[in-house]
Amino acid sequence: MGTLASELGAFAGDIAGSPRVYVDANIPAGVVAFMRARLRWDVLFVIEHEDLRRAPDWVHYHRARELRRTLITLDRDYLDDRKFPPAVSGGVLVLAAPEEKRLMLLLTRFDQELFQRSGAPDAEVQDPSPLPLEGRKLHVHTDWQP
Repeated sequence: MGTLASELGAFAGDIAGSPRVYVDANIPAGVVAFMRARLRWDVLFVIEHEDLRRAPDWVHYHRARELRRTLITLDRDYLDDRKFPPAVSGGVLVLAAPEEKRLMLLLTRFDQELFQRSGAPDAEVQDPSPLPLEGRKLHVHTDWQP
């Protein structure tokens, strides 16, 4: 076993420049795996963190901003601008689809349109904006047209 840097070096190289997202507990684990493996996003999944998995929505909202990550959720509560003002947000993507496969299709389209990918899900990042939705919210459903 090497140093922390030597052990994580290859992994860090794989995600360097990748979109950074904060995924709350209601996104299925299979979709999170898709984000990581297929889209090559740097994903913080709250279920994997004991101190975050049961945190209230407002904690996730502010933590995503603090960590410079786009919040991804299925929770429509985040669309309430009084409780979650867009101006203090790192960006929120609220997804709506009836099944995991369609969620993955929506995320692929989001990746291509807003994270400025070249077209293929596993293509290299062209020049990504670290927070393409900063100060904004986007509610994406199966008939979303960018």
